[in-house]
Amino acid sequence: MKKIVHVSGKRKTSVARATIKPGNGNIRINSVPLEIYEPELARLKIQEPLILASDFIDLNNVDIKVNVKGGGVFGQADAIRSSIARGLVEFTGSDELLRVYLKYDRTMIAGDHRQTEPHKPSQSRKGPRHKRQKSYR
Repeated sequence: MKKIVHVSGKRKTSVARATIKPGNGNIRINSVPLEIYEPELARLKIQEPLILASDFIDLNNVDIKVNVKGGGVFGQADAIRSSIARGLVEFTGSDELLRVYLKYDRTMIAGDHRQTEPHKPSQSRKGPRHKRQKSYR
């Protein structure tokens, strides 16, 4: 029986759904191979759990397919990173050592609960705390 894992990761308004299954090392994000995913800083952020997990699992035998939508580029990158990290832990059979290894940055497994502050009435386009600038002259 082949093991297939479905997990999700969230950050702000971005939601990433990852599918991890045995394969030959293909990693795709919205049908784009990870090697050509842009921008480069987002790609490096996404590769972080893969680099850390490479000591515990042979990534050449695993296919990862991620669907992500909502939010901005780096919110999506964090959501992808979180879903891949959770998926690899589940795929390896909840390997406790891998979980501890990935917890050096808590948001990879636990997620990041911070949200943007809602905008206040009458100044909705200027931000939640915008006030009229005070002039002394």
